[in-house]
Amino acid sequence: MKIYQLLDSVQLSVTNEENKFILKHQDKIRLSALDEHDTWLAQNLVRKGVYKVSKDNNLLIKNINETNS
Repeated sequence: MKIYQLLDSVQLSVTNEENKFILKHQDKIRLSALDEHDTWLAQNLVRKGVYKVSKDNNLLIKNINETNS
């Protein structure tokens, strides 16, 4: 087995609550629209690489490389 084969099959673990957040929101989310708890969830998902913050720090953008399952 080659390294790239291992890297292609790496899966990301998310909690049930994080998964509900991902399913509930679209690909682009205005940060000002999130409440305090959703902001905390969004920060965790950014750390995990599911979302990224736009350059102007106004939007949360879903990484296209990540898939939901």
